[in-house]
Amino acid sequence: MGKQEEVARRIVEEFVRCDIKLVASLPDNWIAELISELDRDERVRHIPVNREESAIGLCSGAYMGGMGSVALMGASGLMTVLYAITKINYSYEIPLLLVTTLRGAPGDHHKHHISNGLYMQPVLNAISLPYMIINEPADLGTITRAYHHSRTFSRPTVVALTRDLLK
Repeated sequence: MGKQEEVARRIVEEFVRCDIKLVASLPDNWIAELISELDRDERVRHIPVNREESAIGLCSGAYMGGMGSVALMGASGLMTVLYAITKINYSYEIPLLLVTTLRGAPGDHHKHHISNGLYMQPVLNAISLPYMIINEPADLGTITRAYHHSRTFSRPTVVALTRDLLK
């Protein structure tokens, strides 16, 4: 098993450890192996969505129905859903785990992602949206900590996955 497959399998195991039953995702080539692993695993229901707001809505509804969930997307997708997060999740104190890529950060070799690297963390800080960054497979337990943090404080929490972790 290669590094990408092992990391994807371990992330799914963290989701299962949190009793996550639903994953709503948008494609991103950094998480393509993770999405494939989710599709193969019968313990979670993977729902591909066409808009990031749909992932927020599905996961928020899952919470209201007593089901653990995670919204999985790229960094630019996270930047596009800030209004939905502040309107729905902040206003109604709905916890939400968001797992995203950390595009534009050191290690990303694509110049067109530089705005994510420059602005994502300052924007998350500006709206007091807690986030944790995972660089190493040994730190994948951070996903479980972030999930429980979200539930404890009834607020969204972001886990950002770096290129070094995923590639």
